[in-house]
Parts: sequence; structure tokens; C-alpha cells
Amino acid sequence: MDAKEQLRHAAEKLALTLAQNGMQKTTARVMTALLFTERDTMTAADLCEELSISSGAVSTAIKQLIPVGLVERVPAPGSRRDHYRFREGAWATLMSQQNVMLDVMLDAAQEGIGTARDGSPTARRLHEMQDFYAYMAREMPALIENWRKTYQV
Repeated sequence: MDAKEQLRHAAEKLALTLAQNGMQKTTARVMTALLFTERDTMTAADLCEELSISSGAVSTAIKQLIPVGLVERVPAPGSRRDHYRFREGAWATLMSQQNVMLDVMLDAAQEGIGTARDGSPTARRLHEMQDFYAYMAREMPALIENWRKTYQV
């Protein structure tokens, strides 16, 4: 297996893992194709050809990946086609967006605690949930900022 085939295999393996964990399969394949490509950018046509999928499937995937900060549309002088690339700093951006989910989970725990009977198994579980998400909400922003400073992203 040559290097290009190895990269394609690694991309497909990651895409399968992402799909098994809730990401739409085509979205995962487009994301990993952009992550593992040796090119600076790819067009929708490049992605269609690389992945053997329709232009509509690529368009849908791109529309899901851009808002979460994993992929960006970039100018390509002299080209009339949109070009896409995996965004630098994407992982930190993605984790930063998880802070919203941390807040949602923390609020859910607090709401449950307000209705659970003191000392009950439910209350104990909800207090653990509250403690965990409060800790993560406090620590995650600093971790992300330290990573950005360390790696200058």
C-alpha cells in the first residue's frame, strides 16, 4: 500500500469512528478527506471524485462543517469554484463550542437537584453530574487558551 492509499485508509477509518459516534457518515468522510489530503485546498468536485459521492452530499457536509469551525471556504485566485480546507485551530474551536454543552449539562443537573429528594440516589448522581460539569466548565477555557499559546494557533 503506497502512502496515498495509507492516508486514504486512515481517513476512512477515522470517518467510520466519527460516524459510529454520531456524526453523519458523509460529513465525517468529507471532514477526514480535507484533514488527510496532501493538497492545500479541495473543491467540491475534488471531494466528489475522491469520495465517490454526489455534489449534493458534499454541499450538505460542507454546510455542517463550516459553522462548527472545522472547515473553511478559501479564495482561490483565478478559480470560479469554491475551495475548502480543514481549518487551522479547528480542534480548539470545536472544544470551545463544547462549553455550551457543558453549561446545558450543568443546568440540567441543577434543575434535577432542585426537585430530587435530599440524600436520595438521584440526588447523589445529580450532585456528581453537577460537580463534574462545573469543574469542566471552569477548567476547559484555560486548557484551550494554554494550548493556543503553546502551539500559537
